[in-house]
Amino acid sequence: MSQGKIGHVKSNKDAYTLILEAIDSGDYRPGDRLVESELAERFKVSRTPIREALQRLETQSLLARDGRSLIVASLDHNQMAELYAVRTELEGLAARLAARHATEEEVQVLREMVEDDRELMDDPQALARANRRFHTMIHKASHNRFLVQQLDLVHRSMALMATTSLAAEGRGEDAMSEHQAIVDAIAKRDEDAAYKALRDHISVAFVTRLKLDASQQMD
Repeated sequence: MSQGKIGHVKSNKDAYTLILEAIDSGDYRPGDRLVESELAERFKVSRTPIREALQRLETQSLLARDGRSLIVASLDHNQMAELYAVRTELEGLAARLAARHATEEEVQVLREMVEDDRELMDDPQALARANRRFHTMIHKASHNRFLVQQLDLVHRSMALMATTSLAAEGRGEDAMSEHQAIVDAIAKRDEDAAYKALRDHISVAFVTRLKLDASQQMD
């Protein structure tokens, strides 16, 4: 991100949001050290809001202590399993509520997202960003602000995983087919089918991620 662009967004976003987005976008990866003075320079804000943002992120377990330094946290196997267990249920509930409450316009947007995202098969990182937008749209279509808040926290923690499951060979194409099944169920107002389709989608993603992690450990 250029300095000019950072300066442009600074007036609209606080230090917490800027750091969080940098982690979410992969600018800072698990294990990277976050230095207060460097962040203040990068985002063109004073060190006080940076310090407060870092404290908040540490409280949320998105940052961890490494001696006296703060680093971007990482998830071990058990933490990842716990996160996916929560995500599976919350995402399934969002799909169920979307099937009940989504407007026709929201359903149309979901349909168009699936079609547009098929063009990103050769770019796992772009597909991962599109995947996040797709799920966020379902969250919003649930029309339940408290569920949206909880899913936002879950997705922030997903940024602590070093790789995307969509990087696995063939996963992008399968994921788009799963997205299509989710949208079809929501469009038909079939709450049970939407719930199951999204839960199954997250389950396959988890299995894929476990295989990726196992392969990387072998390497």
